[in-house]
Amino acid sequence: MNDSSQSARPLSVVLAGGGTAGHIEPALAVAEALRKAQPGIRVTALGTERGLETRLVPERGVDLSLIPAVPVPRKINKDLFTFPFRLVGALNRTRRVLKDLDADVVIGFGGYVSGPAYLAAKWAKVPTVVHEANARTGMANRLGARLGARVLEAVKGSGLKGAEVVGIPVRQSLLELDRAALRGQAREFFGLDPDAPVLLVTGGSQGAASINDAVSGAARTLGDAGIGVLHAYGRKNSVHVDQVDGAPAYVAVPYIDRMDLALAAADMVLCRSGAMTVAEISSCGLPAVYVPLPHGNGEQELNARPVVEAGGGVIVKDAELDPGRVAREVVPLLRDAERLAAAGEAARGAGHRDAADRIATVVIETARRK
Repeated sequence: MNDSSQSARPLSVVLAGGGTAGHIEPALAVAEALRKAQPGIRVTALGTERGLETRLVPERGVDLSLIPAVPVPRKINKDLFTFPFRLVGALNRTRRVLKDLDADVVIGFGGYVSGPAYLAAKWAKVPTVVHEANARTGMANRLGARLGARVLEAVKGSGLKGAEVVGIPVRQSLLELDRAALRGQAREFFGLDPDAPVLLVTGGSQGAASINDAVSGAARTLGDAGIGVLHAYGRKNSVHVDQVDGAPAYVAVPYIDRMDLALAAADMVLCRSGAMTVAEISSCGLPAVYVPLPHGNGEQELNARPVVEAGGGVIVKDAELDPGRVAREVVPLLRDAERLAAAGEAARGAGHRDAADRIATVVIETARRK
C-alpha cells in the first residue's frame, strides 16, 4: 500500500482478545481510546461463537468478526490429533478477515483468539502489538512476542523480553466514576442501606464457593458491626443468608449487570484477583481483600501485589478464608473512616490510569509504520 492510499482512508485496527472478560475488557478499553485519539478509525474485534465477546463487544458498539475457536489441547486425546487441521482452518479464516478489513495492525490481549491472529498477521505482513495483562505471560502472547510483535505488559516481570510497562487499560466510565455522586442512586438500586458502610463481594461471573461460604458465614458478625453487604454469588451457585434484625441489608444476587453502580455503592471489596478485576477496583479508589485462585501458576497473587504493597488492600489465601478471617479483615477497616479513605487513595494511585491512551498511541504508531 502506498502513502497516498494509506492517507485516503482511516486506519483499520483489529483487536484479538476474545474468550473471557479478562481478555475482552482491556481490548474494549483500547478500542474506546483509539476512537478518542482518531475519530473515524476502524476498529474490529476478533472472537468466537463460544466466548463472552458475542455479547460484550456489540454492546459497546464495536464490530465483531468471528473465527473458529481452537484451544490448545492440554492432554492426549482426539482433540490433540485434530488440532493441526482445526488450526489451519482458523488461520485461513483469520487471514481472510484481515484481508477483508485491510488491516493495518493487530493488537492481541491473549487467549485462544490471539494465537491465530498473530500467526495470520505474520503471514499477511501486518504488524502486531501484544499486551499482557497478567503478571505471568500466557502461551498465546509468548507466541506473539516470538513472532516479532511490539510488546507491552501491565506489570514488570511478566516474562516478555523488552516489554514496555503500560498498566492495564480500563474503560473511561470507570476512571471517571464519581462514586460519591452516585452513592445514593446505587444503594437505592440494590436495596442497600443509604448510610451504612457496604462490602461488595464477588467471585467473578461464575462465583467462588469458598468466598460465598466465608462471607455468608460472617453475615451475623458483619450485621452486628453495622456493615451492609452486596454479594454476587454466581449464576450456578446459591446463597441463603438470614437477615440480622436491625442491621443493614445483606443483598445476595446471582450476577451484577450494573457493576458501575455496585462499585459506587461499595466502600470496600472482597474478590478474586484477576488482572482486570484488580485494575478496575483500584482505579475506582476502592480498597479490597483479594483472594487469589488457589490453583494455576500463582499469577493472581502477583496481580494484586502492587496494589497491596501500596497500601490499597490485603491478600488472603483461599485456604485461609473463613468467616472469622472475613470479619478480621473487613470490620476494622470499614469502621475506621480515616483508614478507609487512606486505603482507597493508595489503591487509586497504584495503577496506570493512562494505560488505554498509551496503548492506543503505540497501536497507531505501529500501524502508521506499515
